[in-house]
Amino acid sequence: MAEQNRRGVFITLEGVDGAGKSTKAEILSLELSAAGYEVVRVREPGGTPISEKIRYILLNPANSEMADECELLLYEASRAQLVRETILPALERGAVVICDRFYDSTFAYQCVARGLDEEMVRTANRLGSCGIVPDRTIIFDVPPVDAHARAVKEGADRLEGEGVNFQERVREGYRRLAAEEPGRVRIVDGTAEVEVVYRRMVAHLEDLIPELSGA
Repeated sequence: MAEQNRRGVFITLEGVDGAGKSTKAEILSLELSAAGYEVVRVREPGGTPISEKIRYILLNPANSEMADECELLLYEASRAQLVRETILPALERGAVVICDRFYDSTFAYQCVARGLDEEMVRTANRLGSCGIVPDRTIIFDVPPVDAHARAVKEGADRLEGEGVNFQERVREGYRRLAAEEPGRVRIVDGTAEVEVVYRRMVAHLEDLIPELSGA
């Protein structure tokens, strides 16, 4: 294994609900671990005991009266705890951190899909992320109607319950981010078989982790 960056590598995976992020994160984690990297895999919201409690509040369908601003601030609170408790220490050790969602989800969901003020959301994201920026963000792009059907197969959480039209707006938000930050944010067609989509993702990570180029 090549010498790791002194700060580590921070990779985030994004997409509408049901896009297949978790499956690709698992494969990538196993491949990097086999190559000798320390891999820290986390999810949002959640990832720490405190953040998981916030996740329960956010995704519980019983909390249907939650205000959009409350939702935004709860996501940022969960994120800040995850960054301080887990992500930053891991990066400082030189680990590869793979995070299922990060602040780009907040932009896509709370700003574009919910309609909250963009500058307010961006300011909240800077606070919740404690100033850190992913080295690479992969967006798995799939038709929301297909992804939503997979996501709600065993029941919908509060966000999944918003329906396909909401997910269409989320997809628009992600596409906007990819256009604005092409160096960091990459869109991957997620409609093929798992192995094909995984290799498409890896092609966007080889410059950060050279060992993946020979995989």
